Amino acid sequence: MRENIQTIVILTGAGISAESGLKTFRAEDGLWENHPVEQVATPEGFAADPALVHRFYDERRAQIRNAQPNLAHEALGRLDREWEGDLLIVTQNIDDLHERGGARRVLHMHGEALSAWCTACDARHRWDEGLGDGPACPACGSAALRPDIVWFGEMPYRMERIFSALARADLFVSIGTSGAVYPAAGFVQEAGRAGARTLELNLKRSQGSHLFDETRLGTASELVPRWVDEVLRA
Repeated sequence: MRENIQTIVILTGAGISAESGLKTFRAEDGLWENHPVEQVATPEGFAADPALVHRFYDERRAQIRNAQPNLAHEALGRLDREWEGDLLIVTQNIDDLHERGGARRVLHMHGEALSAWCTACDARHRWDEGLGDGPACPACGSAALRPDIVWFGEMPYRMERIFSALARADLFVSIGTSGAVYPAAGFVQEAGRAGARTLELNLKRSQGSHLFDETRLGTASELVPRWVDEVLRA
């Protein structure tokens, strides 16, 4: 195991935003905000009822705009500012609370709610308003905008960059994840094979807790600031 930490990769999941009032995605009961995931989080659901899917994500955007970063987001923002080594925060979350908490080295592997993707010209645009009324793409003028979200059956974004970072990591930290959704659930093994120390910060043990060198249990707003203090003092 590497003793000198220069490169840190952090994976965050829904648990880090739950304390900001954003509900976690519950894959085990097949529902997301009381909707079957097949209706609102698959290409097939969008093709069958685009109006429903647009309403769903319009509501998510409104929730995100009203939410505020919590102490965990702010602590990671501090780490981003003060850590002089390599850092990559890979988030499964579609909110912008990491960025509003001050972090800049952030990769949204599952897309962003406040972004629209034009399937006609492949352009992506910052998007704060609704998509349900069929607005024109600012780049090409077509009405082919959809939520810039990775749905079930689609490939997460920038996987090559993520795996490259994991291969170089000295420390891998998972925060607020269930350990049930792949490929993210396999990141701990990728990092471990590369010799990284692995740490889980979670409200309760995840499905992959046994794969980590260390697990600390508690709320993200308690654990993350304490851990960031340790790293920056070292």
